[in-house]
Amino acid sequence: MSIDKLEKPEPLKFAYWVPNVSGGLVVSRIEQRTDWGYDYNRELAVLAENNGFEYALSQVRYIASYGAAYQHESTGFSLALLLATERLKVIAAVHPGLWHPGVLAKFIATADQISGGRAAVNVVSGWFKDEFTKLGEPWLEHDERYRRSEEFIRVLREIWTSEHAEFGGDFYRLHDFDLRPKPLTGPGRPHPEIFQGGNSTSARLMAGRVSDWYFSNGRDLDGVSEQIADVGAEAARHGRRVRFGLNAFLIARDTEAEARDVLREIVAKADRTAVEGFGAAVKQAGRSTSDGKGMWEDSEFADLVQYNDGFRTGLIGTPEQIAERIVAYKRRGVDLFLLGFLHYLEDVEYFGKRVLPLVRELEADADAAEPVRIGS
Repeated sequence: MSIDKLEKPEPLKFAYWVPNVSGGLVVSRIEQRTDWGYDYNRELAVLAENNGFEYALSQVRYIASYGAAYQHESTGFSLALLLATERLKVIAAVHPGLWHPGVLAKFIATADQISGGRAAVNVVSGWFKDEFTKLGEPWLEHDERYRRSEEFIRVLREIWTSEHAEFGGDFYRLHDFDLRPKPLTGPGRPHPEIFQGGNSTSARLMAGRVSDWYFSNGRDLDGVSEQIADVGAEAARHGRRVRFGLNAFLIARDTEAEARDVLREIVAKADRTAVEGFGAAVKQAGRSTSDGKGMWEDSEFADLVQYNDGFRTGLIGTPEQIAERIVAYKRRGVDLFLLGFLHYLEDVEYFGKRVLPLVRELEADADAAEPVRIGS
């Protein structure tokens, strides 16, 4: 490949977990000034888009489980947040097997039209068996769930981009299907963005083949590098590029001691029964893979108190410490941070005023020193 020009790296993007389920983002009895209701979330969404957040991800839970006694449905809630905001892109998490991709394609197209092109989807292959079996739906073996998810994404993209959609797979079939109106399009956006998660080999390969974004559970720097390398290699084999999002629970305080004390209190006041139940349910996800590499396969009790391993990313400390660590992850290839907080309204505003300006300063310095070279 010839090297003939320099590309300015894109600024890091930030998303937040929408607290649309009760219990907040940690399974702990610590005080959380966070509410799962719509009024709170509407205020939060406006605050977030005015404090540097480009995306929000609505969680998907269908039944009470592990500290989340109540849940608002993700797609309807996402549409409500889109209508309450002007710039925020809202990602609705959905389960193949509980949605038909054609029905979801129609819903997202409508949400996209209404919001001016700000709807997105996160395809969740599923870890919670009861959500399927209690609805009378089959619970597939791990790799089969990812095969179904890959077909689901291929169908979404086919419907959104073809006038006479055709697809013949093991799980889904289309016959001369034409969706009108389609979602909005724009430069670099031929259809609503498609996100997915999962740490397993099947998840990484699927992301490389079909997804726009790959979400990872919380990871340290070396763990992130390994995943980015795997997903990037598979994407390159298919002539694609997949962007990388990393989960983190952010605790920013004026001193490191204050931030560490908050973390200790969260873990000390953990709802042990709920955390252990969650751990028992999700660890089978890692063990059920053919190579034992999956979500939560090496998570300890303290990690599971934040149910997507958010503490492991290490965004805990002063604004300066957190900004430096965020930019260190960017150097490894992270494009987006998916953040959770203890007290959302206060912590999101603190992030926007105290942490984000430092991130942008460090990014500018790093980008000036190390421009990214691309080939023609």
